[in-house]
Amino acid sequence: MADFTFFQIDAFAERPMSGGPAAVMPMDAFPADAVMQAIAAENNLAETAFVVAKGDGVWDLRWFTPTLEVPLCGHATLASAHAIYSHLSFDGPSIGFDTKSGRLTVKRLEGGRLEMDFPATMPHRIDPPNGLAAAIGAEPAEVWAAQFLLAVFETPELVRALAPDLAAIKEISGGATGGRGNLICSAPGTDGYDVVSRFFAPGSGIPEDPATGSAHCIIAPLFSQKLGKAELKCFQAYPGRGADIGTRMDGERVKLSGRARTVIEGVFRT
Repeated sequence: MADFTFFQIDAFAERPMSGGPAAVMPMDAFPADAVMQAIAAENNLAETAFVVAKGDGVWDLRWFTPTLEVPLCGHATLASAHAIYSHLSFDGPSIGFDTKSGRLTVKRLEGGRLEMDFPATMPHRIDPPNGLAAAIGAEPAEVWAAQFLLAVFETPELVRALAPDLAAIKEISGGATGGRGNLICSAPGTDGYDVVSRFFAPGSGIPEDPATGSAHCIIAPLFSQKLGKAELKCFQAYPGRGADIGTRMDGERVKLSGRARTVIEGVFRT
């Protein structure tokens, strides 16, 4: 039997019980992939992050959904940085994470926010795939593609009301992008937000993700271009929660910022 420290942290959370929950598990070394996958399935959160200290403010970081390992995850990276700063006694100005997507850095901002440096991906516009509107339940104004499919709607009310056919979304999105079959639905925002979005990820074993940093690596360059502004205030409208995600374009990188809150501390026993 092995015991591991466990933190459940809400990332991109401006208030309690909001944002996206992630498990963060610091370890001396990564266990076998099958063990990490089993732990993530047991946690049954969108992502479980495993971190291993390398020294000099750098950690190895891997992310698992309940069904598979993913190459990039924003909210679990923010949660990992929060755990290191708040619970592992690290006090440096920034944290480096070595991941399958390269080196990611997180630094502390004034007021308790954290800022991550991620690669930006500008999507390309495509014709709407056959059956997409029926699968989503509404007609998008535009459709774009990168590693995820991105449907742009005219109003945030349309985005909030969506109840898509997830099996159809997985097939259509995967066919259009060559990816796993995940879909971003977005619209220009209101009430102080520049963008409102939701993220459906049946291809990653997640019906809907509450807070998705990797999706905002696509949203940020597109809407920064559309709106003519480098910095955006974004809201991911997961029903009953909601995540506040700041974005700032910096060349081919995007800075993602937000707050994180620890909601559970404990020990995971295998």
